[in-house]
Amino acid sequence: MNWQIALSLGRVSNVPTVWTNTLAAIVLAGGEATAWSTLALLLATSLAYVGGMYLNDAFDADIDARERPERPIPSGAVSHGTVFGAGFAMLAGCVVILALIGLSGMTALWPALGGLALSAAIVFYDWFHKGNPLSPAFMGLCRALVYVAVGLAFTTALPWPLVAAAIVMLCYIVGLTYAAKQESLGRVENLWPLAFLAVPWVYGLWLSTAMPVATVFFFLFSVLIGWALRLLLRRGKGDVPTAVVTLIAGVALLDAIYLAGEGATGWAVVAVVLFAVTRAAQRYIPGT
Repeated sequence: MNWQIALSLGRVSNVPTVWTNTLAAIVLAGGEATAWSTLALLLATSLAYVGGMYLNDAFDADIDARERPERPIPSGAVSHGTVFGAGFAMLAGCVVILALIGLSGMTALWPALGGLALSAAIVFYDWFHKGNPLSPAFMGLCRALVYVAVGLAFTTALPWPLVAAAIVMLCYIVGLTYAAKQESLGRVENLWPLAFLAVPWVYGLWLSTAMPVATVFFFLFSVLIGWALRLLLRRGKGDVPTAVVTLIAGVALLDAIYLAGEGATGWAVVAVVLFAVTRAAQRYIPGT
């Protein structure tokens, strides 16, 4: 398996959004993002994401053989077993790193338990997402559990801003996924996914009123949501895939609002930069 196949399987263009999830969770949990553990946490969550993407392809190999024969496994670029093995190995690596962080700190095995929950949610989603109408909710749960697993590295009593951020991110993922699946958002009966997308917007508005510096990041997030919805409503050639990968990158902007809401303006700027990095990387490595 060459590096191009490895990057494609892992959808690594989206990994910077996992980094912003991690940074936001650290700050929301009361941790110090400049501590040595930050790099370890970034590695752990990256392994969880990439491992999950590998398993997604492995579980979907039969379907991809019919619908996306150009994907690495059906095209013969890599074996089914290799991808399965690599995916599970990365999830195991995530749990081990979280365990070491917890044992070296004050939260013992709680981060590892969070990692196990995250890994279980990832495997469940990858295994059962095809044809499952609730699959977007499980996808959102995977993102939410990133905040939980990282937060448990700092405290076993997760603060409400972290829990709220996880729930809001779950709603965002559910909203963008269901919105992309609708044949037309121009019909009233298909507008319900927008209610989920409204949750992060309303929460961001509330944070920006409580912490004015967050207004700048809220504005950027609002522009992104508006532009993506325009594409989803228009649904011209290439509009839906572009909207989806843009909304995935928008995870970083939502994290920027979280960070600014906690007064971590510098890290919020980093999150915006990582949004730009994600969009640039998606031009070369498909994000879906």
